[in-house]
Amino acid sequence: MKTQLIGRSSLVSTRLNYGNMRVAGGWDPAKVTPENESAGRAAIHTAYEVGITHFDTADIYCRGVCEKILGDTLREVRGMRERIIVTTKVGIRFPDEPNPGAPHRYDFSAEHILASCDRSLKRIGIDTIDLYLLHRPDMLMDPHEIAPAFDKLRAAGKVREFGVSNFKPSLMSMLQKHLNVTIVCNQVKVNPAHMDPMYDGTFDWCIENNVTPQAWSPMAAGLMGAGAEPKPDNPRREGLMSLVSIMDEIAKARETTRDVIALAWLLKHPAKIMPVIGTSKPDRIRAQAKADEIELTRDEWYKIFVAARMKKLP
Repeated sequence: MKTQLIGRSSLVSTRLNYGNMRVAGGWDPAKVTPENESAGRAAIHTAYEVGITHFDTADIYCRGVCEKILGDTLREVRGMRERIIVTTKVGIRFPDEPNPGAPHRYDFSAEHILASCDRSLKRIGIDTIDLYLLHRPDMLMDPHEIAPAFDKLRAAGKVREFGVSNFKPSLMSMLQKHLNVTIVCNQVKVNPAHMDPMYDGTFDWCIENNVTPQAWSPMAAGLMGAGAEPKPDNPRREGLMSLVSIMDEIAKARETTRDVIALAWLLKHPAKIMPVIGTSKPDRIRAQAKADEIELTRDEWYKIFVAARMKKLP
């Protein structure tokens, strides 16, 4: 698989990343069965077998169970830890956590960042997180509190590199100005049906500052899957039907599937987007990994882009 540096770091990653959000089979830890865990390990193992070297998870995914499943896989597959990048995230807190009555919220306090990092390290069973992301913007975030927390984590050898997720350019600029470490990535929602980062300055900022964008939900909540259609009550249904029709035409000509074309479309962008594959089905992981081999032409890319705009270019 093709590789690239992540931002201005020394981390070398495959262009496709594997997202661990679904490897527990759901969000309720009480409902996770041994069969769920076995299937999750098999999915991670498959991603590794096809050549993916970057694995993305978060402390909130099934309340830590997904981190544990990743860790179990690392212990099960000899030599895997030394060959991959582990990314996890911090900052989202559930209701009633840790005290009854606490709301669903975001928390970038130094106390939470440091404590959550230790818990993630323990669940995954590793000494160092390669890439640690602030998950969703905390409206009370204080860069003067985040900076020393990051410094402590790096000095202790607990984190190699830092990034953010779902941040707009102004927030990235504000935070970076106060940090002693470099923001190397920004994980954002982007796919042919959701192109906001191409218009709100996010990708422009990333290119200008050599920050790598990662794409979560590259399958547009399943819409990019073969045969999938937008819901009947979707106000954009007509435009989305036209979009997937164009993508299917290109996929047929390329002898592949719509989901592979969706990933190849993201990979074509000059911001060097890293799509995060989220399927837990081994056959789909193998199929989607082939997007790394496809280079769309400018004409093919723009056919999809214009259809996604749902209006002609000026």
